[in-house]
Amino acid sequence: MTTSPGADDASGVTVRCQDDTSVGVTFRDRSRPDADRVRHAVELRAPGLTARVDDVVAWVRDGGLAAFVEELAADYRGWDGARSWRTDDRDLTVSAVFRSGGHVGLTWTLRPWPRAAGGWSASATTWLEAGQQLTGLAADLRHFLAEEHQGCGDD
Repeated sequence: MTTSPGADDASGVTVRCQDDTSVGVTFRDRSRPDADRVRHAVELRAPGLTARVDDVVAWVRDGGLAAFVEELAADYRGWDGARSWRTDDRDLTVSAVFRSGGHVGLTWTLRPWPRAAGGWSASATTWLEAGQQLTGLAADLRHFLAEEHQGCGDD
């Protein structure tokens, strides 16, 4: 079973595992409190698992997650070991591995309050094609994180 990552609707981006479409990650509820950052929620889904972290912060100053996924897509021929990216607050981590056949496993880990005692974490892995699916995901993430907030007037 193969599905492409892509825009879920105007308000989010969903990544579905090509091996099992019941496994996925959704970025939604985007807001832009100021010119430097974007806040959003991230949801994980897998059989027997639903987890959500609100208030994940993406800083505009760097390419962030979209740039990380773009780099993975550019290396569509593969790499050794794992590559990873995380938010400054460490509430979202993404680890990427390449497997033969041109597929990339993205393990998405949510960990709210990473420094608090009694915190929790949840992970799900989505498998995507190394080239076109990763390129599409990077573009969708860049659009989601960069688009201007609709519905508010300019200050």
